[in-house]
Amino acid sequence: MNISYFLMLLGGLALFLYGMQMMSSGLEAAAGNRMKTILEKLTSNRIKGVLVGAVITAVIQSSSATTVMVVGFVNSGLMTLNQAVWVIMGANIGTTVTGQLIALDISMIAPLIAFLGVSLIIFFKGEKSRHIGEIIAGLGVLFIGMEMMGSSMEPLRESQTFISFMTNFKNPLLGILVGAVFTAIIQSSSASIGILQALAYSNIIGLSSAVYVLFGQNIGTCITAVLASIGTKTNAKRTTLIHLMFNIIGTLIFTVICLTTPFVSLMESLTPGNPVAQIANTHTAFNIITTLLLLPFGPLMAKAATRILPGEELPEKESKKLFYLTTIDYRKGHQVGQISVSLSLLQKEVDRMLTLVRKNVMDGFDAVLNRSAKKIGEIEECEEYVDFLNAEISRYIAKLIVIEMSEQDSTNVNCYFAIVGNMERIADHAMNIAGYAKDIIDRNQNLSKYALEEIQSMKAVSLKTLDDIRYTADEASSSMLEQTAKNEQKIDDMNEQYRNNQISRMQAGACSSETSILYSEMLTDFERIGDHALNIAEEYHKMVL
Repeated sequence: MNISYFLMLLGGLALFLYGMQMMSSGLEAAAGNRMKTILEKLTSNRIKGVLVGAVITAVIQSSSATTVMVVGFVNSGLMTLNQAVWVIMGANIGTTVTGQLIALDISMIAPLIAFLGVSLIIFFKGEKSRHIGEIIAGLGVLFIGMEMMGSSMEPLRESQTFISFMTNFKNPLLGILVGAVFTAIIQSSSASIGILQALAYSNIIGLSSAVYVLFGQNIGTCITAVLASIGTKTNAKRTTLIHLMFNIIGTLIFTVICLTTPFVSLMESLTPGNPVAQIANTHTAFNIITTLLLLPFGPLMAKAATRILPGEELPEKESKKLFYLTTIDYRKGHQVGQISVSLSLLQKEVDRMLTLVRKNVMDGFDAVLNRSAKKIGEIEECEEYVDFLNAEISRYIAKLIVIEMSEQDSTNVNCYFAIVGNMERIADHAMNIAGYAKDIIDRNQNLSKYALEEIQSMKAVSLKTLDDIRYTADEASSSMLEQTAKNEQKIDDMNEQYRNNQISRMQAGACSSETSILYSEMLTDFERIGDHALNIAEEYHKMVL
């Protein structure tokens, strides 16, 4: 095999992987955050979970991508460990579609498929057409790469050394090891199985040797999920372990079957003279039969993963850090499901930020009402935390916005940027209110009982307004905006009424000029809290999560 054939092999593998990436990116941009909804709503039982995992993986042509997405969902709390078991089983079935497509030998029309996809991208300006074009073009490029790999390996039929090496794969342990290591290196079982089929197409390797390599490839594909689980919570790591357990158990079962039964001969007899189809059928049989055997034991696999990786998810301590926006490493490139996971994690981090903002508003008013400076240090520390979250969430959004996504997902990301900015401003006004308490204490002043009653009302309305802008579901966005608009108008009305009351008290000599100035400034902060809350509700109204 001279250098030109080796370069052709590398080029074919590059096109194969790039085609898969195009398909995945196109699907991600087209489906966007809807994949999260699909996985959340359709994994209520084991059968649905397996079907969803199989369908999604069949479309995106990568069980690794589906498993990485599931790891992210488990890490962010969108999916339970038991739900993840079913989706992973389905993903292993769905990934066999690539091998079956290759076995159909449609490489002759692969350039036409690629041309149709590119035509949609170039000649149609709609966003949806472009994403569909990427999916179709990716499929065409994938098969062109497969054809190149097959052609590059034809000279190996004349190499006795290489053929002797391939024959050694009849040793189960060696075959499994080679399949696992090679797949772990390129991080794609579809690509490694495609290469195995290319070898079979060139009559370099038969099913009797390829079958053990095939089993090892199913184990090697777990490396992508293992890498994705680094730095995640315990349940996410358990999800990866379940994926690994599934494929190791399946490999052990099928190795015994192959050594003790005429399983290989049976698979050869289904498509005699077509080793490419034989590999595809064996891969499909491996994953379907393993799923059927392990389906009743899904909860036991989850318990086993919990035993192997013990430890409860501890409550997070209130330290100055991000709790949720730590899953995705953008240096690793775009991954399917990344937008869905990112938006979900963003919402969780924003909810946590709102909880801190609400606490500071409450503590700020309490400091004035109780004429107490005890909590001012705590309020200042919390304000610094809110500023930190605003900066870090904004930095996360800046990284996320450069990834290709649907128009609605892009709108959602931009809305989050505006939301955290408004939350930070509310926290600033809470800090101002706490500052008035300190001024009142330092100057040894007292507010009238009427002013204190009004401040108590301001506190109650402010907290209700903040509670009403906590996002819950798509259907709630319209009612949230309507309710927040009412709250904001009520705040404006209260502000006007309380200012008039303050003027009356000043004219009656019931309060000093210094406390009146502080009270007037407090009313301004109260009004601004309502304005920023309305801004947040309006941003949520633009979003579809």
